[in-house]
Amino acid sequence: MKRKQVIIGLVVVVLIAAVTLFFLNKEKIINKYDSSSGYANASVPSTPCECESSWFPHEQTPAPAEGDGSPFDSKTTTNCDFHQWSWQKFLWVTKPLPSGNPFFLDSLTLVSPQMEDVAPQLGIKLALSSINQAGSRGILRSNPKFNNAADTVYYSIHVNNLLKDKAVTTAALINSGKLPVSNSETFPVGALELKVSWINIDAIAKEQQKNYFTTKAAVLNNKGKYVVRTVALLGMHVVGIVKNHPEFVWATFEHKDMAPVYDKKNNSVTAANEMLFYEKGTSTGINGIKWQKSTASPITPNKAFILYEYGIPKDLGTGSFMATSQTEPVNFNNIDNINKCVASNLKDVFNNYFYNGSIWLDFDGFSSQDQIKAIVTRDISSALPDSLARGSVNLANITMETYTQTFQNDIHQINNTNLISCFYCHQSENFDDKRPGKSPLFLSHLFGDYLLFTKPAVALTGKNATNSASSRAKRIEEIEALKVKQLEKFIKEKK
Repeated sequence: MKRKQVIIGLVVVVLIAAVTLFFLNKEKIINKYDSSSGYANASVPSTPCECESSWFPHEQTPAPAEGDGSPFDSKTTTNCDFHQWSWQKFLWVTKPLPSGNPFFLDSLTLVSPQMEDVAPQLGIKLALSSINQAGSRGILRSNPKFNNAADTVYYSIHVNNLLKDKAVTTAALINSGKLPVSNSETFPVGALELKVSWINIDAIAKEQQKNYFTTKAAVLNNKGKYVVRTVALLGMHVVGIVKNHPEFVWATFEHKDMAPVYDKKNNSVTAANEMLFYEKGTSTGINGIKWQKSTASPITPNKAFILYEYGIPKDLGTGSFMATSQTEPVNFNNIDNINKCVASNLKDVFNNYFYNGSIWLDFDGFSSQDQIKAIVTRDISSALPDSLARGSVNLANITMETYTQTFQNDIHQINNTNLISCFYCHQSENFDDKRPGKSPLFLSHLFGDYLLFTKPAVALTGKNATNSASSRAKRIEEIEALKVKQLEKFIKEKK
């Protein structure tokens, strides 16, 4: 009898343990699902998205895992996986080397928008000549009241060998006719591209200059001559390939307090003090971030602002999160939490920069072939609830996409059908309309530019090839004109 009671007792204990384990695992799965794509019940608590102790000190930040065995080597990922990769990758490319320079200045290749190597000028590796923003061709100048010295924002592009070698090899195959323009080629895992914005340190208020990373650069002035300047780093796009994401993960970082954020609830933007790109005061509407071709200037100068904090859209009047393919507030909270985590651990000058979000595609459960098919056949720029885009679906950097945060003429026209992100411009379609085709490689404008830049001149112009400066300049003008034409096409399609 006693033996029977003991057996019954053991069975009851096992059943209780099994039921407990089931519900614990169920809660774990729900929490992970909620923090990954935001489609579970948003009210279910999830683990905060944190930084890792191994990232610090900054001098020892390791490169993030992004290939086999990484968080992306799985049929399921979490929203936090992408934010952690973004922050760790930024810390890795900016980690100080024994030379005193951050990793990206010493170890990546500085290239032009056509992916030509940029030669040092005046004995300085960082040579800056590009001032036009992508898409609008807008030029961003600082608020002259901030330090009584307005200046222009410059841009540099840095790539690693994985990206450059793939672009060079594949472009040669296409230009020789050995590979069609429409192809299934992708950049390899680890391919990396950075775009960095800089400004003369004199444009920044003296009491704030110490809060910026600064370095010497050779800057091309308006007289066509290079001069040595001390420049401050304003922002950085970190764009890289991780396993199962041939579309790239597009992350962006900015220095704090350069411009205010538009208040959607009160339909206005306000700054109590002068800021680098915004004169103090209150304004409404979007004229401060609209570029007009006719005058080659913003409609309202010195009133640039951030349309959406962390690139996460909100409805006008209510300030509530807009209904998009990324359910909120999961994503917003993850970005906010990881920013706070890094801020509490990072001790050098980069503590004054913040992560403004990233965007990628939901490829959980997709085969490699299905990933490529989706990139070339689906509207990856869509942010509607049934779309693939994840993360910050209206992602922009105030110093690089100042005038392309929206293409609407009135702030009241912005809704979830016309949101703008990296995928709005970076699509699989070749902008060279004489050689139409699609490939995941065209998501990189560097590849598209380089492909057309190295296209045999006879095929391009019907004339013999020349290496003259005028011929080179003409080809660059053609490239830029075709990119603008493609963007105008995308805008028309959205409207």
